[in-house]
Amino acid sequence: MNFNWLNKKNNKKLIAFFNGWGMDDGAVKHLEPANFDVLTVCDYNTLSPLPDISEYAEIYVVAWSMGVMIATLYDINKTGATAINGTLFPISAEYGINPRIYKLMETNFDETSCKKFIRNMFDVIPDGFVFPSRSIDNQKAELTALRGYKGNEDYQYTRVIVCDNDKIIPSRAQINYWKTPEIISGGHCPFFNYTKWEELL
Repeated sequence: MNFNWLNKKNNKKLIAFFNGWGMDDGAVKHLEPANFDVLTVCDYNTLSPLPDISEYAEIYVVAWSMGVMIATLYDINKTGATAINGTLFPISAEYGINPRIYKLMETNFDETSCKKFIRNMFDVIPDGFVFPSRSIDNQKAELTALRGYKGNEDYQYTRVIVCDNDKIIPSRAQINYWKTPEIISGGHCPFFNYTKWEELL
């Protein structure tokens, strides 16, 4: 598990961002933190305790893709939590990626399929997107690790965003799970529709 402070300036409010599979900060580093400290979490090959965040008066969770499931495994005294393009059961024929398709990706994952995955996250890859700097072996191992986790159904998200053209976790599967999410235009990675973290809260 990897933790990175995108912004740490002793603000009273924190955003804890649980990233998607295979990612680093390349999809979100352009977002303006304003008066929030921002901690990003990625690489779910193992799950580790979070850094000490008890000093913050307000903590907001923003979780994307597989991070939507992972965030629910942490007992954070949160002010609010936003789920983006994910469910608590992201490997599921009904609520996520079909397990057969997921297994094929896991078995055959290589540099070519990684690049295809990245392309499929977007309608058009934005100029500002930075490809993740993680190794293929690390990303492939994470695919296997994620099959071993199960979301905590008692966890409460206060906002749910689903993009209408998600080619990774199908939009329809997400709607099946959430029933009445906030639906916006775009693909699996919507962060280049925003300029500030605060817009996601």
